[in-house]
Amino acid sequence: MRTGFFVPPAGARYALRQVRVPAALVSGVAAPQTADGHLELDIAVADGRIAGLAPAGSMDAGAGPDLRQASVWPTFADLHTHLDKGHIWPRSPNPDGSFAGAFAAVAADRKRNWLAADIEPRFEFALRCAYAHGVSAIRTHLDSFSPQAEISWPVFAKLRDRWAGRITLQASSIVAMDPIATDDGPKLADLVAKTGGQLGVVTRLTGQDHVGVPANFDDYMQRVFELAEERGLNLDLHVDETGDPTARTLIRIARMAAKRGFKRPILVGHCCSLSVQPDEAVEETLKLCADARIDMVSLPMCNMYLQGRTPARTPRWRGVTVLHEARAAGLRVAVAGDNVRDPFYAYGDHDMLETFVQSVRIAQLDHPLGDWVKTVTTTPADIMKLPETGRIAAGLPADLVVLQARSFSELLSRQQHDRVVIRNGRAIDTSLPDYRELDTIVGA
Repeated sequence: MRTGFFVPPAGARYALRQVRVPAALVSGVAAPQTADGHLELDIAVADGRIAGLAPAGSMDAGAGPDLRQASVWPTFADLHTHLDKGHIWPRSPNPDGSFAGAFAAVAADRKRNWLAADIEPRFEFALRCAYAHGVSAIRTHLDSFSPQAEISWPVFAKLRDRWAGRITLQASSIVAMDPIATDDGPKLADLVAKTGGQLGVVTRLTGQDHVGVPANFDDYMQRVFELAEERGLNLDLHVDETGDPTARTLIRIARMAAKRGFKRPILVGHCCSLSVQPDEAVEETLKLCADARIDMVSLPMCNMYLQGRTPARTPRWRGVTVLHEARAAGLRVAVAGDNVRDPFYAYGDHDMLETFVQSVRIAQLDHPLGDWVKTVTTTPADIMKLPETGRIAAGLPADLVVLQARSFSELLSRQQHDRVVIRNGRAIDTSLPDYRELDTIVGA
């Protein structure tokens, strides 16, 4: 059993002494603060929960190990993934790294392979990776073109129940807009409602890329809102995943939500085209999103991989949306892992600490880091309505990730493979599953 750079005491009651916690992630205690925004604390654990927080040095030396300013984070929340697609790269790689190449490769793979016996082991492999890395909540999108929805949603429900208590699982549909206007629309919405999911579409038409505003967009989106309203569903949308500045569906969604007085939460993902639009258009769009209480999630690693890719040409932009501006406008902003080892993103390991580190570098979420630490913890947990996830306070579950790094500089400079993951007060096995386990499913 691999437990990392130290082994927590085996008893039900102990303390983690002399640790540092990002100040934005902890509440209910006053303690000395480092120059880069960590509180220096002792953390008492009892019977699987955080029994108390105190300034470092307050707790008796015999209560638990002196961790010498090691960092402690809450467990992570991944707000936007695609676990049904995960790990198909060995059998269906992206031929050229483009969005079109990804779309075609996934469509062909789905048609050939996506039965329950294929999806379930890949999905579970992903959960094992995420769990070992310290992720305790995931929302995954499920490709929901007919008849795929009837296959994938029951697999999700099965794994949601199997993993309850380890990873809280939520799901959102993803389908192009035009099927929503057919008889498949109500069927999908009913299935999503029955399974307790979010209704999601991607703001393009079947077989098309994200270019401009699709024909009859308003009619299609009105139908999406109607289906959600009739069933009391949240919306979780893939929006403007492109470098085309004329792709401006987000502003139409915000206006529509406000006009209809839509009461349920709306989450929009990607929104890449905002980064290549004039400042005035960005400001107008974000104000309307804030007024409509729309939340935003960015997928920096996947978008950097796909966007701006042209053969033999160095990319001129990073593909991410306007995170700084969105947060300044009052939106709740998260970052998430998105695709892993599939044609939309060739890499990744379901590790939200890696997602945070790479997001800091890609989107310059530093100077200061400040509340950006919430983008993989508290904020996605709040959007998922998980009040005990992604934060540290007395009385909450002792779901913690302990890192040898003593500062953000050390955290952002060296991979934290020796982290200790504590769930309900006990250290878990952080051994990662061997890719060879998938050889019979996806090939070597």
